[in-house]
Amino acid sequence: MSDIANALRDLKEDEVKKLVDRRLAAGEPPVSLLAELNQGMVAVGELFSEKKYFISQLIFSAEILKNVMAKLEPLLQAGPQTESKGKVVIGTVKGDIHDIGKNIVAALLKGAGFEVIDLGVDVPGEKFIQAVRDSGAKVLGMSALLNFTYPEMKTVVESLAAAGLRDKVKVMIGGAPCNEQVRAFTGADYYAPDAVAGVNICQEIYA
Repeated sequence: MSDIANALRDLKEDEVKKLVDRRLAAGEPPVSLLAELNQGMVAVGELFSEKKYFISQLIFSAEILKNVMAKLEPLLQAGPQTESKGKVVIGTVKGDIHDIGKNIVAALLKGAGFEVIDLGVDVPGEKFIQAVRDSGAKVLGMSALLNFTYPEMKTVVESLAAAGLRDKVKVMIGGAPCNEQVRAFTGADYYAPDAVAGVNICQEIYA
């Protein structure tokens, strides 16, 4: 892992800020720094799942990331404005209010040239359906950190079919507890193990 990813994993807030500032000053693109921050968050999530980190440390890592993102997001938007590569609807499903992973994916997608319709957290199925219908997006990304929200993801996929939109949009799911089995259960098309994979999937769909 990179120095930034290691510092975030170890919850060294000042070091993360210092490293990000130094690399930005050296002319490094913010998108590559986001990828490294994502690595650090994945490592924090692993330590949490191994019970080596507690919820307080998980929250602190999210706070560090949030502060760094406040600096990086305007730089992503200020980059050369190219034609949109495509639209992506994204949100955390109903019953879940976690948004760390979703926010990283959204930031990386924007940095990669996609137009992101971010619906936020605790998003009901009908809101996802309406956003897909209104935007014409070819990708719907759903995030969850709580395993009891899997049925909600399945409900959204079934609602897309009921609304006649299922064949018009690819559904991607992600979040710490998700895996291929969850993808199969929900009826989604793709499972993204991390934010960078999520961006690659969107690029593949719009290629």
